[in-house]
Amino acid sequence: MATILNTSLLNAPRQNPRLEQLRNAREHANSYGEWREISLELDALSGMDLWKMETASGDYHHELLRERLLTLRQWQQSHNHKLLIRALREGLHHDLGNMSNPRLYGRAHVGTKKLVEDYVGQVCESLEYLCDANIEHLSNDEKLALFEDILRSFGQPALQLSGGATLGMFHIGVCKALDEQDLLPSVISGSSAGSLVASMIGTHTRDEMTAYYDGDALYKHAWSWNRLSDGLRGKGFANQKQLETFIRQNIGEYSFQEAFEKTGRHINVSISPIGANQKSRLMNELTSPYLLVWSAVLASCAVPVLFPPVTLTTKTAEGQHQPYMPLERWVDGSMRSDMPRRRLMRLYNVNYFIASQVNPHIVPLLESERRRRERARISSLPRRILKLQSRLAGMGALQVIHDSTRNEALRAMLSHGYTMLSQSYHGDATIAPRRYTHQHYRHMLQNPTRESVIWFRQQGERATWPKIDQIRIQSRISMTLQRCVAHLLARRAHNWHEAEVRALLNPHLQGVHARTS
Repeated sequence: MATILNTSLLNAPRQNPRLEQLRNAREHANSYGEWREISLELDALSGMDLWKMETASGDYHHELLRERLLTLRQWQQSHNHKLLIRALREGLHHDLGNMSNPRLYGRAHVGTKKLVEDYVGQVCESLEYLCDANIEHLSNDEKLALFEDILRSFGQPALQLSGGATLGMFHIGVCKALDEQDLLPSVISGSSAGSLVASMIGTHTRDEMTAYYDGDALYKHAWSWNRLSDGLRGKGFANQKQLETFIRQNIGEYSFQEAFEKTGRHINVSISPIGANQKSRLMNELTSPYLLVWSAVLASCAVPVLFPPVTLTTKTAEGQHQPYMPLERWVDGSMRSDMPRRRLMRLYNVNYFIASQVNPHIVPLLESERRRRERARISSLPRRILKLQSRLAGMGALQVIHDSTRNEALRAMLSHGYTMLSQSYHGDATIAPRRYTHQHYRHMLQNPTRESVIWFRQQGERATWPKIDQIRIQSRISMTLQRCVAHLLARRAHNWHEAEVRALLNPHLQGVHARTS
């Protein structure tokens, strides 16, 4: 009966003037709070609240989630710490019961099945309860080790920012929307323009970023042009020295290690080699701690033809600058590794990817979440097979030609073409502009202004709002674990400090006691 009612309500929206009024108001919302309130009202009027309340669905293992939820609730309410710890330690998995299935998100205007939200909420409540509880058989250090093991097993989210020249200012809005909801991951990767935004986030505190979000602190002179003859001689048609000044003004003179120590964020910059005997690299505080961040960003932004390849720069122990791998030169990171999923998973145990995609050759081809769900149906199987076979044939042709030619320039072009075909440009949650207009392309190679920064930022914010609940649900457990680990580390530091104070005072107190005796 509920399913029939739900379907009838979903077929009726266009006849309801109030629904049309709310849809229009949502399109012009000025904040996420306003957008969400309107979305909740839309769900109530369109019948989607009934869909959220219905537990049963073939899109996820609802029986498993319900059983786990009740088990955790039972052991927590009875203060059975041992069984609660065992239930969390052996049964906590990121995609338990297929609860990250894309079919569960985007159907309602906001949110998903209530059972999924209740389960995630119960897990976080149980984790916080154990973190704060006084457990006799578990010292603070043992509890810290337990939470670190659970976090290592469970994983964490990452944000990936694509290339796209000045179109990358869209990423600023994405980061701002996530940051305002405390959902900005500590792991952020970027290539080309995305590397600049990722590095700005990774070299500035949250308070410092406010002025960048508003466009006030951003140094805006990025583009100037060389003479035509310089470009034809291979020096690049755009002025790389001006680009370097733009990047250094917005990022500073931090090494990757220094940036991490300042903000606690793991920033990752993709760069591509020009040589045949070198592979693309992911630069961060683990792989290249002393490399200057601006140097990696400059290389990642070195689009072939526009800019010449870059020799990287590192910082010595004395603070001097010197070439890093001086025999190698590097170019645009998005050419070979726009979104380096595998390396992020290996380095940071990432289990969930948020992708902000603005590449002008990718966005027009991106499918909406609704179309991707429809494409998964059996009726679309022939089209999917044909598309996959065409992609594999193209990759095979490029590889054969690459292996049969000795022309280094042609080999480099074929290699870039191959990697562009083989890359995945989606994330578990993909945020992208709805469409590009002439105005977008007109801004692409222009210096940003405060007005254009705000224009792109607002587009990024609005594109992120529909994904907020999905990202919150999928990231909440990881972020709760991170907060618990930080709390337990702070408690251990406090205990050590108290012990040191007692040790210093103890001889003095003993002397006082002896004199009074």
